[in-house]
Amino acid sequence: MDSSFSTRKIIHVDMDAFYASVEQHDNPSLKGKPIAVGGEHRGVVSAASYEARKYGVRSAMPSKTAKEKCPHIIFVPPRFARYKEISKQIREIFHEYTDLVEPLSLDEAYLDVTENKKDIESANQIAKEIRQKIFEQTGLTASAGISVNKFLAKVASDINKPNGQKTIHPDRIEGFLEELPVEKFYGVGKVTANKMFSLGIYKGKDLKKKTLEELVRLFGKSGGYYYNVVRGIHNSEVKPHRIQKSVAVERTFFEDLFDDQEINEKLEHLSQELHQRLQKNNISGRALTLKIKYKDFSLFTRSFTKEEYFTSAEQYFNTGKKLWELRPFDKPVRLLGLSLSHLNTEEKKQVSIQLKIPFEEFEN
Repeated sequence: MDSSFSTRKIIHVDMDAFYASVEQHDNPSLKGKPIAVGGEHRGVVSAASYEARKYGVRSAMPSKTAKEKCPHIIFVPPRFARYKEISKQIREIFHEYTDLVEPLSLDEAYLDVTENKKDIESANQIAKEIRQKIFEQTGLTASAGISVNKFLAKVASDINKPNGQKTIHPDRIEGFLEELPVEKFYGVGKVTANKMFSLGIYKGKDLKKKTLEELVRLFGKSGGYYYNVVRGIHNSEVKPHRIQKSVAVERTFFEDLFDDQEINEKLEHLSQELHQRLQKNNISGRALTLKIKYKDFSLFTRSFTKEEYFTSAEQYFNTGKKLWELRPFDKPVRLLGLSLSHLNTEEKKQVSIQLKIPFEEFEN
């Protein structure tokens, strides 16, 4: 592990099933019941209560699938203004301890408490106090992870969920990471985990046996990230004014898609999910990009930029369909993705040369 960073004290605070917990708190009749925040028809799940998760319901899952897994699930429409209101309360609590707060979304953030406003030596104690204050002021529970860098704190916050916390001490990092299942590593998704399993990589100790060259060959630029984090190296600082350049959603399919109707259904779900992520973070953008990865792993992207901001899932969907029609190949599709850039979070206007697209302005 990089010893120059071993003295840092980083906390990752993550609210427990935030949207669903807010709905259960505000409507006590929903407590103890499986609920999903999102549209019941032709939508995706924004958040699922822990009662719903027992049935396999997860965020970003199509509502239809959630209903199949849990027939008695209760759908509740999202109330983003309410979630933002509570998120503001939570961030005010964070700032009682440090100004080095990097929000990732409405319901989670990194805090650097190496030096803090209350001169509390124990980061573990700070995390306890923060979680207690959140509960007292909002009635909601939060989980926390504490360690020497953002990667370890993020991994730790998931270990004792819900309503718990975990500290990974500097002298225990090596052993902890060696025994950690690779699917628990932040940044390793389901597809990557399955690829690692096929290579005999199941735990950190298996990943650690691979050289940097091997990992880069197998996983591209992510290989360098995996090589470092399994050794506890992650030097990214907590950035209070992080500027987000793009928001993206994508799906890799276990069975390659070819049928236009299937593609349209996937694009619709991606559009809904993208819209919900943008609303969650109060973000708008003007440039939509469609990403297609084919069965042979060839990649195609095409973008369209509007003068005004996109405002709805329907606009993303209609634009995505137009971009799909411009694809150069009729080949089986392995992955689809939509991303939005030219965001309202950018502080400076960026001058870019846009690819001219041969069709009229899209309909809303």
